[in-house]
Amino acid sequence: EAQAAQLGGDRAGARVAFERMLKAPETRLLGLRGLYVEAQRHGEPEAARHFAEEAVKEAPALAWAGGAILEADARMGQWDKALEALDRNARHKLVDKKVAKRHRAVLLTARALELEDHEPEKAKGMALEAHGLAPELVPAAVVAARLHGRAGDVKKAAKILEKTWLIEPHPELADAYAHARTGDSVLDRLRRVQDLVKLRNYHPEGALALAQAALVANDFTLARSTLKGLITTTPTRRACLLMAELEDAEHGDRGRVREWLARALKAPRDPAWVADGYIADHWSPVSPVSGRLDAFEWKVPPEDLVVPVTDLIDEAREAFEESGSLIPLEAPPAPAATTPLVIEAPAAVEPTPAPAPQASAPEPVPAPEPVITPAVTPAPQPANDPGPAPRAAQVPGAARAAVGEADAKVEGKTVAFPLTTPPDDPGPDGAETLPDKQPKRFRLF
Repeated sequence: EAQAAQLGGDRAGARVAFERMLKAPETRLLGLRGLYVEAQRHGEPEAARHFAEEAVKEAPALAWAGGAILEADARMGQWDKALEALDRNARHKLVDKKVAKRHRAVLLTARALELEDHEPEKAKGMALEAHGLAPELVPAAVVAARLHGRAGDVKKAAKILEKTWLIEPHPELADAYAHARTGDSVLDRLRRVQDLVKLRNYHPEGALALAQAALVANDFTLARSTLKGLITTTPTRRACLLMAELEDAEHGDRGRVREWLARALKAPRDPAWVADGYIADHWSPVSPVSGRLDAFEWKVPPEDLVVPVTDLIDEAREAFEESGSLIPLEAPPAPAATTPLVIEAPAAVEPTPAPAPQASAPEPVPAPEPVITPAVTPAPQPANDPGPAPRAAQVPGAARAAVGEADAKVEGKTVAFPLTTPPDDPGPDGAETLPDKQPKRFRLF
């Protein structure tokens, strides 16, 4: 009866049938399973967890109930309860030992990240335990090293990061290794990264980390030589973005910068945190799509997956669009001579009466000269100064353009008059000269 109601889409009927099954001991667990499935199907996580708990009370070794409680607690961020559920499942052998160790490390890392700021000692212990259970888990090594570095134990922090780096190099490990000691100079951080890279020579992550540290330390020669091996074949997006930053910092070559940004848009992707088709900037213990524990993997995402808007390549794309114009930045483009600025005449303009036409004049009568009120008063100019036209004329009710003269069409008659400058313009003798280096129009990292 319950299955027939489910197949027919009769939710109320299925629920009634499953509830009747709760009254008989031989069908109670099956009824709880059916109610749990119905609650999950209709987006009721609290009710689903309640039915799973009732099933665990009846049968602690029930696999679906133990897994459901663990997943529900992890999805809601209740890490302590999730650890209890995991321990219960491990005792009843509902999960493999290797998987149980990995899941415990993930949950301990999540709890350590939560306690890092206000309970650092407790968080450090959890992070160390997580690192011992799963040395390959990058977030556990990073948070453990960060907490040891804050406590002044830089040597212990370095050992933790080096152990995980030997298993699989990762950019977060390199960053934590460089900043293990607070107060270090950029040259100190560069030397630390060089020591870390030596543990796994010729690895792309090591080259990228070293190039980034060298670029921050303004060691452009080392940065360029390090990136040379990555860009000779098929550079990834991070390598292209680093090359764009290097060209801008070392030479200020905007053309080369735009070239590398354009290459970055089409370059292969770098590894990222991926879970259930979702790409994230940071690791998370639970998948935001399915709620599965330990779903995120560090790998190259498929090309058809959508990257979050905070990805670096989106910033590079915006920078490329903003700086992609080939118009020189030294001066704004001058308006075309054949397209005068048309300014609508103010209400105070009154044309003077036209003179009587001459009977003997064969030529057409010219248009009347308009009278503009208030009158245009040119700025005083020395008699012996043949310089540019005056710049202090006032144009009431008109749009102001670049410094110079503009043409206004007033009732069919072209009248030329100088436009004024903004109040804070220093004039021809002021700071008209642009600096040697233009301000940056883009941000790469």
